[in-house]
Amino acid sequence: MNPTSVLVTVSGRDRPGVTAALFSALAAHDVEVVDVEQVVIRGRLIVGVLLSAHGDPAPLRRSVAVSADALGMDHEVVLLDSDPHLASAPSRPSLLHVIVLGASLRPGAIADVTQRIADAGGNITSITQLSNYPVSSLELMVQAEEDRVRPALARAASHTGLDIAVERAGLARRAKRLVVLDVDSTLVQGEGIDELAARAGVQAEVAEITAAAMRGELDFAASLAARVRLLAGLSLAEVEQVRDGLVLTPGARTLVRTLKRLGYAVGVVSGGFTVLTDRFVAELGLDFAAANVLEVSDGRLTGRTVGEVVDRRGKARALARFAAEHGVPLGQTVAIGDGANDIDMLQLAGLGIAFNAKAALRESAEVAVNTPFLDAVLYILGISRTEVEAADSELR
Repeated sequence: MNPTSVLVTVSGRDRPGVTAALFSALAAHDVEVVDVEQVVIRGRLIVGVLLSAHGDPAPLRRSVAVSADALGMDHEVVLLDSDPHLASAPSRPSLLHVIVLGASLRPGAIADVTQRIADAGGNITSITQLSNYPVSSLELMVQAEEDRVRPALARAASHTGLDIAVERAGLARRAKRLVVLDVDSTLVQGEGIDELAARAGVQAEVAEITAAAMRGELDFAASLAARVRLLAGLSLAEVEQVRDGLVLTPGARTLVRTLKRLGYAVGVVSGGFTVLTDRFVAELGLDFAAANVLEVSDGRLTGRTVGEVVDRRGKARALARFAAEHGVPLGQTVAIGDGANDIDMLQLAGLGIAFNAKAALRESAEVAVNTPFLDAVLYILGISRTEVEAADSELR
């Protein structure tokens, strides 16, 4: 007699010993466990067990009923069919992590996302809450053809205003070990060169050069040189005052602290200046940094830089160099930035995240995050708020 595929489901108030009691009841029968899923939602437990059962399933039904009644739980026993290979016969599409983030998650928005997954032929196997502050986020495990569900979810993000990230499940996702951040408008709020320009009284002139670069009339190196020339004569003391006035993006400390506790190497690659970024290397305990060096003579800026310019290609080279120094394959790196000069770096990394980014970067990045909180990146990596708080509490 062929084995019978049996799905046993038990649900009710969660408390210690329920799972053990259920499997003790199953142990009295000639069955093999094919698959198990268990979830607790606000104190309510749901356990599903797929079995390959030999012989008459009636005694199994009775044992489950007796065990569930004793526990005060609801139960259901369904005979799926007599095919012993039921659980493994269908070919499964890719398993994907879909992360959904928003200031709040409204039912209509979630309905839009989940319906588009269904319309693309995807099947949601589980949903887990990652955070409810400072942003709300969910992780959906989805079986789907990636090339069908990605464009569907891009449309969902546009329609709902939610941030939606899609990553393949597997070792590659869990193996990320090095994170590189841009500095201006990513790690810190605002642009360091604009603050220096304001202190030097040349803010309008610097803004015009920046606008020309954005229009494609100047490349980064030329625009940087032109802007730095306008800073000539600014005292090092004034530069340090600007440095000390820079404000970290909300969530930046939490992001760096949590990643480092989890064993990540974390650093910055900036088109700005070392005299500004060095503060954050020390303050946050960063593992590496690359930025442009301002030339100083007699305590004042000369209006020139020293050494290699860290431009768009330079940022990518810095990422590759830091990954090699730490023995981390590029596929296990994450790059986070906001501007067009971050494009090469994000494309080179195993995962590129556009953070409150300009259009050129959003269009080329794998993932776009548009919340004002930098620690939302943790949820993209599958790290929940509960895990962040647990790590914090261990050091108190």
